[in-house]
Amino acid sequence: MAQSIIEMFERLAVKVWKVICCRACVLLASVVAGPDMALGNDVALAGVFGSRAVLVVNGGPLRTLAVGQRTPEGVKLLDVSSDFVLVESGGRTSRIELNGSAVRIESATGDVVVSLVADSMGHHFSNGRINGAAMRFLVDTGASMVSIGLSDARRAGIDYRRGTAGQAQTASGRVAVWQVRLDTVQIGGITLRGVEGLVHENELPFVLLGMSFLNRMDMQRERERLILRKRY
Repeated sequence: MAQSIIEMFERLAVKVWKVICCRACVLLASVVAGPDMALGNDVALAGVFGSRAVLVVNGGPLRTLAVGQRTPEGVKLLDVSSDFVLVESGGRTSRIELNGSAVRIESATGDVVVSLVADSMGHHFSNGRINGAAMRFLVDTGASMVSIGLSDARRAGIDYRRGTAGQAQTASGRVAVWQVRLDTVQIGGITLRGVEGLVHENELPFVLLGMSFLNRMDMQRERERLILRKRY
């Protein structure tokens, strides 16, 4: 009975994963890389079923793992939550978000690289976190700072009224904003601390991942893929 339930979960994960891929939310493929990246793995989370997780490594087949199990590529499942897992590969521990972008996990001596694939409109989205609160990000090189709507700021526990008040011009006109310092901004396996942010008085459909974050990345374009590598 237990085996049949697991097989049912795996079949369901396959269907869900195919839908995700068809909608271009996530595209899994190995990052085109030089020899210095040869020891890394691209890892994405396709599903969570109780204490088990369905991982895709380097664009390969779906693999259902229990905590403590390891894929043939050497990716070990450490912990499972409702919307993310912790995995270890090459001596490095990384957090992988459900239906987020594939995370490049290098060996312990290498860097963590996040690979984002553009949607049909050419936009790069990613799941992530601000101060530990789950967010949906849109990469926006035209935004000077990480910009966040009012309700998202409250969810992240940001005391924005203690920030520096100002005005910003948006498509809807001028709005009140507060410049703040975000404790942490996390995308895939990359976490930055002390990132300058801008809280808008109105709501934003996504968090704009602006240059206060991106300036601390090495950014590389490979067709529809945007590769982010942390510099400092």
